[in-house]
Amino acid sequence: MVTITAHYEGTLHCSARHGPSDSTLGTDAPKDNEGRGEAFSPTDLVGTALLTCAMTTMAIAAKRAGFDLGEITGEVEKNMVADPARRIGSLPIRLEVPGRFTAEQKQVLEAASRTCPVACSLSTHIDAPMTFVYPDE
Repeated sequence: MVTITAHYEGTLHCSARHGPSDSTLGTDAPKDNEGRGEAFSPTDLVGTALLTCAMTTMAIAAKRAGFDLGEITGEVEKNMVADPARRIGSLPIRLEVPGRFTAEQKQVLEAASRTCPVACSLSTHIDAPMTFVYPDE
């Protein structure tokens, strides 16, 4: 169990504290929803969670399979919709995987990312396609 506490600071800003590490982060409402966009919005954090969870889970899978993942980079695009309520509509992800991998290793990496805990926790109303870019393709 992990405990995260939060405090509403006013003017659409919140701060959250991660209990185990005591690290903090701030959030702000986005500009398109009455905020100033001065920090990650809560929905930005959902996209960030998906992207970083996919990358971390890929690294765990590579380690367990006995190969080095190397340094990958990724990008998530958060798209909001307003039907019937304001929500995240899609979170397409692009992962650049610079190493050279066999077809079997690629399958391990891609399956791990697509079944990471955050991906498995998302609503089916959120489209979250993942694209993998390898240097040999």
